Amino acid sequence: MSDARRITPEAIAETGRRIAGHIRRTPVLAVSAGDFGLADFPLTLKLELTQHSGSFKVRGAFANLLGRQLPAAGVAAASGGNHGAAVAFAARRLGHRARVFVPEISSPAKIARIRGYGADLVVGGKLYAEALAACEAYVARSGALAVHAFDERETILGQGTVGEELEAQVPDLDTLLVAVGGGGLIAGIAAWYAGRIKVVGVEPRLAPTLGMALAAGGPVDAPAGGIAADSLAPRRIGTLVYPIVRAHVAQAVLVEDEAIVAAQRALWEVARIVAEPGAAAPLAALLSRAYVPAAGERVAVLVSGGNTTAVDFAAAAT
Repeated sequence: MSDARRITPEAIAETGRRIAGHIRRTPVLAVSAGDFGLADFPLTLKLELTQHSGSFKVRGAFANLLGRQLPAAGVAAASGGNHGAAVAFAARRLGHRARVFVPEISSPAKIARIRGYGADLVVGGKLYAEALAACEAYVARSGALAVHAFDERETILGQGTVGEELEAQVPDLDTLLVAVGGGGLIAGIAAWYAGRIKVVGVEPRLAPTLGMALAAGGPVDAPAGGIAADSLAPRRIGTLVYPIVRAHVAQAVLVEDEAIVAAQRALWEVARIVAEPGAAAPLAALLSRAYVPAAGERVAVLVSGGNTTAVDFAAAAT
């Protein structure tokens, strides 16, 4: 059986039990969409930015480190920033060595997180793809366990526990908007719900990995730019991810960088939530009308990370 076919609700639930003692059950916040200048309908924010290491990524990190055999050389990961911080956090918590490779576009906040968790950090290359190549070379010569940011069964299963948790918190949900980079998060969530709700992928227009893959019938190279490039621009969606999203993701929508910045500011001004650009993309889809809910549709957006200094809009609000 292929790895994609082994990513099931049952496997996600088992993973959830395995990692439960190491992750936080993150809160949901019920707000009115009218507070954001939209039609007045109930809106739920799932606050994964309150997770250990500042993003949902720690779920997949612990799923890997607790579910796979670890060599003496420890673990290695390539990351735009959040995955690296998560792997560094999980490795420190479990007593393993970690080396993390990030590109030069990784934000100072994410680099500081990785260093603070004690990982051996290597910064090099302009984009995630170059950091991944450096990581793969290191794994080949060191024997370390590679922990992929999105295209690994354990990673996807770990991220799928966000869906399991959200369903328990908000059982009557119709639609969930999820940011997409490599697709591990949306694949895990989509595998959990398996079509029982509408899962909508949201990605920057300058990094449309999912949209281009769906149009081409499989993963293809996409542009890798924009304000959220350190979290939503891995060049192409995962090969393990693709069949899951093709089967269970209802649609993909694109948002402009300006809409992402506006959503960041709105989250701060309305709810005092400091979200990084990639995490604000799902709300940006609502604010820019890239996604327009039907009357009575019960909608949630996943605020997936908060690893940002957020100086500009926080200062403007004081």
